[in-house]
Amino acid sequence: MRTISENLIGSFKTHLLNEEKSASTLEKYIHDCTVFSVWLGSRTMSKELVLEYKQGIMQKLAPASVNAVISSLNSFFEFCDRVDCKIKSVKIQKQIFASSEKELTKSDYEKLLKAALNKGNERLFYLMQTICSTGIRVSELKFITVEAIESREAFINCKGKMRVVMLTKQLCKILKEYVKRNKIKRGPIFVTRTGRPLNRSNIWADMKKLCESAGVSKDKVFPHNLRHLFAKTYYSLHKDIVRLADILGHASVNTTRIYTMESGEIHRQQIQELNLLYQRIKK
Repeated sequence: MRTISENLIGSFKTHLLNEEKSASTLEKYIHDCTVFSVWLGSRTMSKELVLEYKQGIMQKLAPASVNAVISSLNSFFEFCDRVDCKIKSVKIQKQIFASSEKELTKSDYEKLLKAALNKGNERLFYLMQTICSTGIRVSELKFITVEAIESREAFINCKGKMRVVMLTKQLCKILKEYVKRNKIKRGPIFVTRTGRPLNRSNIWADMKKLCESAGVSKDKVFPHNLRHLFAKTYYSLHKDIVRLADILGHASVNTTRIYTMESGEIHRQQIQELNLLYQRIKK
């Protein structure tokens, strides 16, 4: 295999489907491979060219994004029996502080809820509360159904894993009222006008429209930040990272640690509270 053809990428897509990769993973892998294929053109694929491509994207993308692309390409090279083209990820120093500029606080969250109500966007008002009070992924919203709020349990099937998400009594109560008002009889609660479950882009766009009136920075407003806020709030109350990992559906506690990072300012305050500095005694 010297160059990358459309048929080869199509075969890789079929392989990913057979591997039961999630829709978002499949889309990401195919996109990354297609972009690389266009860059490669008619040149013969080699590790040297893959490394050149890596250097190029490192000038444009954040290290984590570069590693995501490398993961996609390495999977493709394995599929093509071209393991000789696989490359190493970018080494990233472990981050111990969360960026306060991109951290959604509880106060920000409450402002967004108020703005959604003021704009008459009832669906977004309840949707944000559902994500933030359960910690589910945006892609898992489709499992919040009429049947789930009746049983107060949502059965989530994501990334080839099944887990049960407990829905609180208060959440079920307000969602039942929402369902009744909108005459939703069965299936997913948060849907488009045509009855299809909302996707990430729908929700992202709706949330961004709230920023100005809510007085919240656009850098903080992403659907996934609601999941982060749930995780940080849960951990601050219970300090049980193992249980939190189960609730979030993480296979590794190391992934969960990212969700529980505090801002640098909080770490600074905690260190100051040690009270281990003394002023020089004046004679």
